[in-house]
Amino acid sequence: GERPAKTNYPDLNAAPVIPEEIPEWPQVMDSWGFLLINAVTTLSEMCAVGFDLSPDEFTKRLKFGPHLLAPTGSNFNEFNALNTVLAGYHYDLNFLTIHGKSRYPGLNVWTREGERVGVKVPDGCLFVQAGKQIEYLTGGHILAGFHEVIVAQSTIDTMEKKKELGESLWRVSSTLFSHAASDQILEPLAHFSNSDTKALFPPITAGEQVKQELMAISLDRRHLGK
Repeated sequence: GERPAKTNYPDLNAAPVIPEEIPEWPQVMDSWGFLLINAVTTLSEMCAVGFDLSPDEFTKRLKFGPHLLAPTGSNFNEFNALNTVLAGYHYDLNFLTIHGKSRYPGLNVWTREGERVGVKVPDGCLFVQAGKQIEYLTGGHILAGFHEVIVAQSTIDTMEKKKELGESLWRVSSTLFSHAASDQILEPLAHFSNSDTKALFPPITAGEQVKQELMAISLDRRHLGK
């Protein structure tokens, strides 16, 4: 028979890549990832109680979800001009996104009124953003937050201070994307469910919802394999 067409898909059964120069990589990444997902779990339980739902109404849907710890880095030795876009205006397709404090400012979010606001995370705190899946489950009561990352004037000011101190000019953001399990049904829950919200948010599995979101932005496997 014919050989299957070669693709650029990653081998999902391959062993995790561990940088030779960073032998402590698995321990550090796993411990940090579990801390972040535990924080999301606690916050999800608090939200459920606040919405007069069962405490596990959200967390039971997150169990076995394809959570993703995805730190990002931006090199300010090269990309340092004012208003350079590091991550364009978008919302997140997952449940909740949680961040450790970045080394540099530059994250902007939009309020419901359409006002763009620069995010300031206090030391020792985490920052959480709503994604599309919690918007689905609450029938739009919580909206997926639009945001961007740019080189702002505050970014440049921080850059200059770090240059004087001889510190790194890499912006590192340590982010975890929590997800509902792929076989869970997304639809407005309990008192969030009515004729209007059910029309806006028809039942869909989380896996299909993610697939549709990725297809909309040309990041599904069909496009990546080209």
